[in-house]
Amino acid sequence: MERGKKSKRETARQGELELKILYISPEHTVGALSLWKREHEKRGNECRFVTLYRSASGFEEDICLDLPLVSAGKLYDKLRNFVYRSHGELGSKTVKEGFPPVWSPSNRAESIFFKMRESIWSRYVEKAIIKYGLSEFDIYHLEWGMEFYRDGRFITEMKKEGKHIVCTYHGQDMRNRGVIPAIDALSDLNLTSELDLMQKHPDINYLFLPFDTSEYEPRREPNDLITVSHATRNRRAKGSDDILRICTELEREGKIKFLFLEDRPHSEVLEAKARSDIYIDQITDIGWGYGMNSVEALSMGAVCFTKMNERYNKFIPDHPFVNVSAENLKSELAGIIADRDKLKGKMIESREWVVKQHDIVSVVNKLYEYYRKIGIQW
Repeated sequence: MERGKKSKRETARQGELELKILYISPEHTVGALSLWKREHEKRGNECRFVTLYRSASGFEEDICLDLPLVSAGKLYDKLRNFVYRSHGELGSKTVKEGFPPVWSPSNRAESIFFKMRESIWSRYVEKAIIKYGLSEFDIYHLEWGMEFYRDGRFITEMKKEGKHIVCTYHGQDMRNRGVIPAIDALSDLNLTSELDLMQKHPDINYLFLPFDTSEYEPRREPNDLITVSHATRNRRAKGSDDILRICTELEREGKIKFLFLEDRPHSEVLEAKARSDIYIDQITDIGWGYGMNSVEALSMGAVCFTKMNERYNKFIPDHPFVNVSAENLKSELAGIIADRDKLKGKMIESREWVVKQHDIVSVVNKLYEYYRKIGIQW
């Protein structure tokens, strides 16, 4: 079948309620793609997701292209930072200016690399488009604001066929890379769960991170020895060195049991959170507030410590987070550890709040409201 051509199934299903939804993502990073898929399908819609390379955390794959010259490994990350050194002092982690920040190759070598890589990728991508009918969907969700090609050629063809394009940004994709111009120009709807990104794009909407809170039975009582955990894949972004120092001091004083997980499989991180009374997400302003790490912990009834700036506090004033920085982390920990009743109350509050805001049912309800606003009918 020619790419973009209507299938017999599509032509025949006039008036049917079913939507066909495709997520395209570089990697399955936090388990959300499986969650989206299940909830869309519960509502009578078809949903698939395509990833370019395998998850570093071991999340399940649907259609994984296993593309060469890209990975979630640390070696690739170091090489990318070296190549991107012309972007600024911090390489690929340099924060870009602009409203929105815009991606472009910073030098000739980078431009040649992307063209060469996508020439190699095209053999894999074009086969997958035909094999899995990837041109036959109604809605394309582009995680990280990316498709298969940086010139947006696949999405350009889908747009010509009247398909709807949704871009979701998660943080570094916009802060450090910038939107990809060809894709940004075609997007019908931009979404983010990162509040700071609301200030970086003129047309973007907020959507809470989705989570199936029913999967976890929350703990209601603190451990005899209060257990604190922290998981990281990026020490600088999370402030992990200070967290490690402070919590190690408290553990030596016999006040807590500390679980520190670095670059560990997701299953191990979940196991640690399930045993924790307190979870520390981050104590820096590199990424505002919180992410899936906190959502998981809250669902298990853990109290979450994270850095919440003034704007985030105003945006979600009813949140249950304990606002911390490197300066006050130790005192905030000591205070709640000394008051078990307060800790127990916070654990209950945390679970109730995450169900209200992040449960997959309420999040998809909001997503479908956005669908209607951009003219998607079903």
